[in-house]
Amino acid sequence: MKRVLQRTPVGVARTAVLIAAARANEQGRLRRLFDDPLAAGLVEAAGSASDLNGVRTLAGDHFVLRTRYFDDELLGTPQPQVVIMAAGLDTRAFRLQWPPGTTLFELDLPELVEFKEDALRDQLAQPACERVVVPCDLRDDWATALIGAGFDPKRPTAWLLEGLFMFLPPDAGEQVLYWVSALSARGSTLALEHVNRAFRELPQMKPVHQRFDALDARWLSDVEDPVEWLDGYGWHATVTHQVDLAARHDRAVPAITDPRKVGDARIWLASAVRTA
Repeated sequence: MKRVLQRTPVGVARTAVLIAAARANEQGRLRRLFDDPLAAGLVEAAGSASDLNGVRTLAGDHFVLRTRYFDDELLGTPQPQVVIMAAGLDTRAFRLQWPPGTTLFELDLPELVEFKEDALRDQLAQPACERVVVPCDLRDDWATALIGAGFDPKRPTAWLLEGLFMFLPPDAGEQVLYWVSALSARGSTLALEHVNRAFRELPQMKPVHQRFDALDARWLSDVEDPVEWLDGYGWHATVTHQVDLAARHDRAVPAITDPRKVGDARIWLASAVRTA
């Protein structure tokens, strides 16, 4: 049995364990949507995610579909640089087949980065591309840290912002998007997740918010039109609905995203190309 590391994720970083647990569960399926052989070891090192089982029961199917969605977006238009913001326990640097010459940057809080590196080392994990870890707080000057780690803003970049914006205050989210846009050469791509106000206010989400509040991981923002929002920063965006995504992969529509059950509530999955 792998050891439980002393610096296990706490607070908002516990959500990273939640997502890794959903990916580990998918790994056990015969017709899985992706491979993530490292996920179970990361969860075990964190001491499991049983404290968030209720959240995973509600949204686990969505986490799986969004993982495959973002995998496809990242590999569909390969870029020489990939930046994963708030990377958590993401293992795409190890599990995806990246084109030769790809450099992937992972940004997250220093304490979570330290835990993850120890846990990956225990699994003897080897990345499938050049992997650069950037410990930082996205509420601070992460752009300087990223450039200092070797990021070149003159080269096209694929950005991934998965499960991030709802945890940021509106002004902090706008600041992140401003700098992502400022650092993006024409032709760069962006894939992100956000929610609208109706989704934040769903009765089904009340226990989730209560659990996240206890972790100091409150949802603080939403957006009503991600296409218009991204257009304002020089991105041409499209949105994929979970109904279409589920049909594409022959999966049931996750109940938490099914319009027949949640009405106008939306989890936005958006992809965009830098046009400005």
